[in-house]
Order: sequence, then C-alpha cells, then structure tokens
Amino acid sequence: MQMKQNMTDREYLDDVLLTSKTMSELYHFAVQESSTENVHCNFKNILNDALDMQHQIFCVMEQKGWYAPAEAPQPQIEQVKQKFQ
Repeated sequence: MQMKQNMTDREYLDDVLLTSKTMSELYHFAVQESSTENVHCNFKNILNDALDMQHQIFCVMEQKGWYAPAEAPQPQIEQVKQKFQ
C-alpha cells in the first residue's frame, strides 16, 4: 500500500477544522466538569479561543469554496419552527 506523502491545503484545513471541533467538544466537557471557579473560568476562556479559531478556519475554507454549509429546505425549517412554537 502506497501512502500519500503531501496534503493539499484543503486537506490540511479539513484536518485542522476537524481537530478544532474535537478539541472544542473536550473543552466544553471540561468547563462543565470543573470543580473550582478558577478552573472553570480558565477552561471557558480556552473554549472560547478554540471556538474563535474554529470560526476563522471555517471562514477561510468558505471563502475558498472548500466548505459550503447546506441550506435546509423550507419545509424542514417550517417544521422546526412549528415544533418550538
């Protein structure tokens, strides 16, 4: 089996974005499970930084046309709206 040697910019950013999402989940869990105010605040700050980085990566990928969130169909939007009314 031959391994690919180099990643494209898109593959690299895909990987960084996925890693960022995973780290955000872990930091979120750490915030919830913090036992002291100091630890809670520190993890919350780290989580916010991770979310900001994740958004920046998303924006770069979206500008390059590498990440385009799918739009929900209008009937699905209406169904969700009705559910929460």
